[in-house]
Amino acid sequence: MTGRSLRRVDELLVELVETVETARAVPMSGSCVVPREHTLDLLDALHESFPAELTEARQVLTQRDALLADANQAAAQLVADAEVRAHEIMQAGRAEHAELVSASRVHQTAAEQATQARAEADQHAAELRADATSFADQTLADLMDVLQQAIATTQQGRQALAQRQEGDHERDERSREEPGFDSGG
Repeated sequence: MTGRSLRRVDELLVELVETVETARAVPMSGSCVVPREHTLDLLDALHESFPAELTEARQVLTQRDALLADANQAAAQLVADAEVRAHEIMQAGRAEHAELVSASRVHQTAAEQATQARAEADQHAAELRADATSFADQTLADLMDVLQQAIATTQQGRQALAQRQEGDHERDERSREEPGFDSGG
């Protein structure tokens, strides 16, 4: 607005206020009677006094409102897109978490099974060692019995041989002592 337009608007507003202040009061009410034609003329003059900048300002305000609406719509779309992306990321995170937990459980289960298998293998090996030791001891005991029987048989054989040899020796001596025995025969 130019300086002259501003002064004219100010003058018209002052005159309009004076018209209302000096208007005749309606008895027993807060209302007053304002001269219609004079008030309308003042308002028309006031309207004409506003410069073209006011119309431009209205257009700017309209454009601003449209831009704000577009910006709000774009922001709402960005928020919606961000929420969708955040949801997708959360889903992927949950899936990865579940996979890691599952892998951890698989590892833990495998470790437990390996420990159990090791314990069973150790127990089986101990049982095999005990069985092998028992078998070896029984086999050696049986061998000892066989050998003792062989020794006893051998001793009996030697004794029998010794007795026989002694008997043969006694016979030889008796036959030498007896006449008529021919040793050449």
